[in-house]
Amino acid sequence: MRRFHSLLTVLSLTLLSATPAFAAPADLSKVQSFAQSIIQVLVTLAGLLAAGFFVMGGIGYITSSGNPEHLDKSKRTIIFSALGLAVSIGAFVISNIIAELATTAFGR
Repeated sequence: MRRFHSLLTVLSLTLLSATPAFAAPADLSKVQSFAQSIIQVLVTLAGLLAAGFFVMGGIGYITSSGNPEHLDKSKRTIIFSALGLAVSIGAFVISNIIAELATTAFGR
């Protein structure tokens, strides 16, 4: 039991006499630029994908030749691609607004 107390005393004195090590300040501008780059790439890919679906829906709309089922499918393709493009552009705008607010609040 005496050894345990002496070990505990040595350990506590070691911890009390140790100097603290602080982490270096984080460089948030690198994280912010990385996140913005990723978002910009994703929005570009979404735009290309939406353009492809617009073309696909337009070709389907033109070649439907009065078939109501094919015409409805083409209309839905165009509408959903427009909604997807609007959501991705909205996400891009919101991420830019948040980045601007964070830069103003935390500085760069």
